[in-house]
This record gives sequence, C-alpha cells and structure tokens, in this order.
Amino acid sequence: MKKIILLATLFAVAACGGNEKPANGVKLLDKADFQTTVGGKDVSLYTIQNENGMTLQLCNYGARIVALWVPTKDGSFVDVSHGYETIEGYLSAGDNNSGPVVGRYGNRIANGTFHIDDKEYQVQVNENHNHLHGGDTGFGFQVWNATETTADGNPAVAMSYLAPDGEGGYPGNLDITVTYSLTPDNRLVIGYRAETDAPTVLNPTSHTYFNLHGTAEESILTHQVMIAADGFTATDEYLIPTGEIVPVEGTPLDFRTPMAVGDRIGEDYEALNYGLGYDHNFVLNKSGMGVELAAEVYEPATGVVMTVYTDQPAIQFYSGNFMDGSDVGKGGIPFNYRTGIALEAQNYPDAPNHDTFPSAELRPGEVYTQTTVYAFGVR
Repeated sequence: MKKIILLATLFAVAACGGNEKPANGVKLLDKADFQTTVGGKDVSLYTIQNENGMTLQLCNYGARIVALWVPTKDGSFVDVSHGYETIEGYLSAGDNNSGPVVGRYGNRIANGTFHIDDKEYQVQVNENHNHLHGGDTGFGFQVWNATETTADGNPAVAMSYLAPDGEGGYPGNLDITVTYSLTPDNRLVIGYRAETDAPTVLNPTSHTYFNLHGTAEESILTHQVMIAADGFTATDEYLIPTGEIVPVEGTPLDFRTPMAVGDRIGEDYEALNYGLGYDHNFVLNKSGMGVELAAEVYEPATGVVMTVYTDQPAIQFYSGNFMDGSDVGKGGIPFNYRTGIALEAQNYPDAPNHDTFPSAELRPGEVYTQTTVYAFGVR
C-alpha cells in the first residue's frame, strides 16, 4: 500500500502545471518555464514529493536540482537550494554550477592533463591554467534523458547521459545514470552508476548551492558546520593539491565539532587566503567503503539540519566566496557574497596526477557507483 501511495504522489505532483501550492505550502516552479530545446534535445522540469511534503524539482539540463523544499522547526517549508525560475536563467547564468551534476571530473585537474597507461590526455583549461568541473562541455551543460521511476519503492527521477569518446578531451564512451529519490524520512538519495568502453577518469558530484535560511537574502555565515575529517588536501594558490594531507587540528579548517561558518573564515591562514574563504577538499574519516557520515549543517533561525552521508573518500566545502550578486535567482533575489554553500562528495581534486590519492580511473568491464545522501530534519 505504501508503494502505491508514493507512486500516486509522484505522478500527481509531476503533473502540476503552474505555481500551484500543495497542501504543505510548497510553491512549485512552472513546468512550462523549463520546456525548450538545447542542442536539439528536449528540456523539461520534473517534480517528486514524499509523503511528508518534502519536494524536489529537477531539470534534465545538467541533471540539476532546481528546487528542494524541506520542513522548518515551525512546520513551514523552505526551498534550501539556489536556482532560477526559468530555463533561461540557467542558460544565461554567469555561474552555471547551480545544482547540476558536474564531470566527467568534478573539481580540478592541474593544467588539464593526465596520463592513463602512459598516454597523455588534454582536457579543457577553463580556470586559470587548470581544468574545473568538466569544462564547458561537461555534464552540467548537457541535456540528459529523464525517466520518472521509483528507487526502493520511493519516488525517483533517473537521469542518463552517454558522453561520447573525446568529449571535452576525455577518452571513452561513458554511459552514466544519476538517480534522485526521496525517502519517507526526508532523505534525498543520489545514486550514480557509470560504465566506459575505454580507460578514462571519472569523478562526478552534485554541485548544489544550499542556504538553510530558505532564501538567498540571508548569509550562510550563521550556518553551523560539522565535517567528519581530520585532514584536508593542501593546495597551491590555484587550489591544485600539492599531495600533502594537512591535519585540521589547530587550524580554521577544524570542523570536527560544529562551528559557525563566519567564526573563523576571516582568519589570516594560507589555505583560507588561497580560497578567499572555505573552498577545500576534506579527507573524510572513513572506516570502510560504505555510506558514512560526512558532514552536518544546522541553521538556528529555521532549525533546519542537513546531514550528508557518502561512500566517497572526501567532500569539498565551498562557502560562496565568488558570489557577487550578478546572478539573480528565484524570487528576483541576487546571489550575493556568501549566500550559498556547497558540500560536494567526491574523490580528491587532481587525483589522476597523484599516485598517493585514491584512483579515479574507470576501465572497461568495471562499474562506477556512488551513493550520497542529503538528510533533512529540524532541531
């Protein structure tokens, strides 16, 4: 019976065509505002909701999260994700990394080069002299195939994309599927699966900007963050890892106990100076290969708690240091300085160029999988 109820909810909510408000007060984005074609492929909006009213809206341009409504301590719902009200907002944004799956390689690759089996590959250089988030032909700029489905009996949308050999300079035809689902206990589960027909590198991640106030009018500096990591990857001034893992103890990057983002972000510390704030890869305290606690964010004003679990070895914490108000999001609200954070479950940046880092290679016959969970509650 539970499965039938959830399926009914899935298709009822997905059919909403305007800015209707479901019983929980969630204001849906209008599907008509996302229907267009990009590169000859159809773009649309997809909506799922669990039995508690938690609501997720997705666009298949970039397989991206465009809205995520979660409950607050007073029983109201807020949209905790950055995004735009129309597809035109995403197509014209100065920062296209609002909500998409990024890759093939999320984060940075030094000089845009790496070797596989003694062969050098050159991918796009798009940040300083390095490669970032797959470049401008990466996953976030592609139209994915979307299917409304279920995952473990829960409402879900599966996004799939076949990245052709040579796209962005990456070798191999890569077949990737990312499935978003909502559980009855208010968890957003993101599952990844990929295969290749030639050796390649892969490090996809969800690049959603969160603000637990539910509006970009408020800074994220009051968010209290915990990251389950004893160390972080040291970088040069261009945020490329040096290969050294630095202990967080005694540094402004020690989030092993909860700390407000704004408490130490202005300290004169080399790693903070390089990132203009927090923009660092934290090496998680993993006990195995499974899904484990990675981070927690709490906003006292709304009571919203977001807990991140992942099977990845690391998580990138970014504090919105380059947001400058030039991009204007939902409700006509600009994304001003430090009004969003990202917590990107991932492999280490530049892992293809560091033998001591976890391998990012994927070979024919192997299956890449990843599970990352964003769980929501109130305190």
